[in-house]
Amino acid sequence: MQPAYYFSRNLSLETERLLLRKIIPSDAPDMYDYAKRPETSRYLLWFPHSSLSATLELIRYLQKEYSAGKFFDLGVIYKPTGKMIGTAGLTSYDEKNRCAELGYVLSPDYWHMGLAAEALEALINFSFCEIGAHRVEARYIEGNENSRRVMEKCGMRFEGIARGKMYVKGAYRNIGCCSLLAEEYFAVPRVNLYGSKKKTAILDRIINRINKN
Repeated sequence: MQPAYYFSRNLSLETERLLLRKIIPSDAPDMYDYAKRPETSRYLLWFPHSSLSATLELIRYLQKEYSAGKFFDLGVIYKPTGKMIGTAGLTSYDEKNRCAELGYVLSPDYWHMGLAAEALEALINFSFCEIGAHRVEARYIEGNENSRRVMEKCGMRFEGIARGKMYVKGAYRNIGCCSLLAEEYFAVPRVNLYGSKKKTAILDRIINRINKN
């Protein structure tokens, strides 16, 4: 199944501490809180957000992209507080080769808590178990070794550095890549966390109907 099928609907993924769900306009203050900070986007393609209104305008635009099946990012919600602390999702999906590129960003206030890896692990599981990807990969700008460690913590293998691969913020940057193949991921038994959630929800509805009768 193509990512557009899921992301144009009410997709959500859940982990022990996180809820990954579609970004909505009411998330604007939380997003702006971290997106305005230079350290957040130091190793990313975008510049810090200039104002809350700019963040809100972006999120409203994303609603159209969701509906069109052209945007595959989710808001990362920290369950203990209900605060949106970042985004994570599929940067792209190569249907012919069944290759998903994954990406993520978190508020600096939540770095070094294992949350980025928790979100990435959920995306990896979704990509292999639900979408049917053959390969998942993630890229980072050289110098962002923390991001590489997140990828490797999730079982991805470092493949190397592509020199001068991307022109980012006025300079050509070296880009690192880590990847994981389906055969490697399924070398140990795996549960489709998204599929299990759907089955649980269906079972709950059936039980509720029985109880009402």
